[in-house]
Amino acid sequence: MDKFEKLSGIAAPMPLINIDTDMIIPKVFLKTIKRSGLGVNLFDEMRYDGEGKEIPDFVLNKPQYRDAEILVAGDNFGCGSSREHAPWAIKDFGIRCVISTSFADIFFNNCFKNGILPIVLPEEQRDALMKDAEKGSNARVEVDLEAQTVTSSDGEVFHFDVDPFKKHCLINGLDDISLSLEKESSIAAHEEKLSTSQPWI
Repeated sequence: MDKFEKLSGIAAPMPLINIDTDMIIPKVFLKTIKRSGLGVNLFDEMRYDGEGKEIPDFVLNKPQYRDAEILVAGDNFGCGSSREHAPWAIKDFGIRCVISTSFADIFFNNCFKNGILPIVLPEEQRDALMKDAEKGSNARVEVDLEAQTVTSSDGEVFHFDVDPFKKHCLINGLDDISLSLEKESSIAAHEEKLSTSQPWI
C-alpha cells in the first residue's frame, strides 16, 4: 500500500449528501477482484450518459478537476453497501483524500486499508474547503497527516482527528497483509514449534 504523509493537490467539490457506494461504483462493475482499472468507472452513472459519453457538467469531467487528488463531499459519504470496490475506484482515479462531515463506518475503515485518508471536519470548516475547491485548479489544498492539518489555498488551517493506529498504518503504508508480515518471524517460530509438538496437524 502506498504511504500517505503529505498531499498537495487539487480539491474537487461534490456537495451532494448521502453519496452511496453504488453511486461511487455501480454494482455492474463489481465482477473484478482487481484493485486497478476501476477509476474509469468512478461515479459512472453521474459521469456518463446512456451512450457512454461524458456529461460535461459533472465535476470530475471538468478540465480543472480531472487531476483532482482530494474530494470535498457532502454529509454521510460512502453509505450503502459495504463494497470495497468503492475505495478501490476512488484510489484508482487518483483521489487520495476525501473530506466530509461524516462517513459510513465500513467505507471509512476501508479507506484506511486502501491508502485513502478520510477526514471528518465540522460543517463550517468543510463548507469553507468546499468554497475553496470551487476556485478550480488554481486552488491547491495541502493535507499533512503527521501534523493532522488541512490547509486551504488561502492559508487557512484546519485540524482534524485521526485514530493513532490508522495514522501509523497510512504513514507507513501498512495494510492488513503488511501488518501480518511484520510478525513473520513470530509466525514462523510458532509454526515450527507446532510442527514438533503436534506433527499430525
